[in-house]
Amino acid sequence: MTTFEDKCTQYFGTTNFYEVLGVSQESSEKEIKKAYHKLSLLVHPDRVDEQHKAVATEKFKVLGRIHSVLQDKDKRKIYDDCGEFDSEADSTFNWAEYWLSMFKKIEISDIKRYEEEYVGSETERRDIKRAYESGKGNMNVLLEMVPFSRYDNEDRLIAILREMVDNGEVPEYDGFFNESKAKRNRRHKKWAKEQKEVENVDISQLEKEIDAAHKRRAEEFGSFLYDLEKKYAPKKSRKYLTGGTEKKEKACKSKK
Repeated sequence: MTTFEDKCTQYFGTTNFYEVLGVSQESSEKEIKKAYHKLSLLVHPDRVDEQHKAVATEKFKVLGRIHSVLQDKDKRKIYDDCGEFDSEADSTFNWAEYWLSMFKKIEISDIKRYEEEYVGSETERRDIKRAYESGKGNMNVLLEMVPFSRYDNEDRLIAILREMVDNGEVPEYDGFFNESKAKRNRRHKKWAKEQKEVENVDISQLEKEIDAAHKRRAEEFGSFLYDLEKKYAPKKSRKYLTGGTEKKEKACKSKK
């Protein structure tokens, strides 16, 4: 019987979880997460040819199990103390729950905090420049492409782009700096209407919808992984299927 340790050696040449990720035992959670994301992109089943997907799926699963241990403080401590992983004790591994823990829940406060960091940053400046050039000086395009841009801060955007033009960073589009009053009024009227709609949004309901989307994203990935495993992995190795999905499928078929 092939053990989890056997798979580690087969696919990564070592049973040491830290060596698989290319980090030290003293690495922080952030460093481990970064190393995992980098390696997961390399072994992702979607990045290989059809004939290699079965192997890639197994490697991807092994990598996920390793990270699920090292990103859990209690499991990591046990692993560090014992130097090994009890795969039998962890045989109830649930991919949906694992990926749910991987995707950070987004709060309204997170969006506001990001806005504070973004506005006035070099990242925003690059986005403004790209939107201006892409839309050939169309303010409507600029407001649509640049995050957190609103009609009431157009003067700030114009000042930033005037500076870019004067410095020779971007060409000067006359329609942008000398926009017709009628066009500007139409845009302002539209944005004022949308602003009223936003003010009527139930924030608590919005947070619930964000939370639901967060959970759905993790569950969809679990289903994606299940489909890959079902298609490419041998039946005898399918013990890490998401939350008993395979059993549910068989039960459904028996009722038909």
